Amino acid sequence: MTDKKILLVDDEEDILNLVKYNLEREGYRVETVMTGEQAVRSARENVPDLILLDLMLPGMDGFDVCRILKNDKGTGLIPIIMLTAKGEDSDIVTGLELGADDYITKPFSPRILVARVKAVLRRDGRVEDTKSPLLKIGELEIDSARHRVSVDGQRKDLTATEFDILFYLARRPGWVFTRSQIINGVKGDDYPVTDRSVDVQILNLRKKLGKSGDYVETVRGVGYRFKEL
Repeated sequence: MTDKKILLVDDEEDILNLVKYNLEREGYRVETVMTGEQAVRSARENVPDLILLDLMLPGMDGFDVCRILKNDKGTGLIPIIMLTAKGEDSDIVTGLELGADDYITKPFSPRILVARVKAVLRRDGRVEDTKSPLLKIGELEIDSARHRVSVDGQRKDLTATEFDILFYLARRPGWVFTRSQIINGVKGDDYPVTDRSVDVQILNLRKKLGKSGDYVETVRGVGYRFKEL
């Protein structure tokens, strides 16, 4: 059982009731609201551990809610899972660019939703641990202090950018990053690098890592993530 609190935001009462029932059955405390304005107010007044946020809300939509909360010092670290009926790549990319942590397209299985909630909360709990200079994932070892990568003890010769991209993704396994997020995370805002260049760097990185290259997964139409073991 868990004492984690989840803020559920959706304007469809049937979905609110279904999701609330399944989450409470897992031991979560769930607060439900039906508008973006209520979501912002609730998140600020009683900070939840996670927000399930429908994008298509009347008035203030989910994009605006995400933007406001992620730019607020008091709520910016709350993980947000987007719920979208469209499932369009552009919506997913926009939400992730605004700071959302994951997404689920409607219709969805309650079991899958609960599993994704657990995964995001588990990742969030590991964020502090990712500051370690040494990451070991199976046969892959990433040493940020020495800027070295090895597979089964064999050193791999990566460029600085390839190393930075690998370390950026590996620090948060399972998180989906758009190409723009990767550029900003590795090089900083407004760095003159195209999305296509990220694809080329990823391709080269996979080749150099050999079998460990499979850890870097493509999320079609969205970006990349490091495989969660």
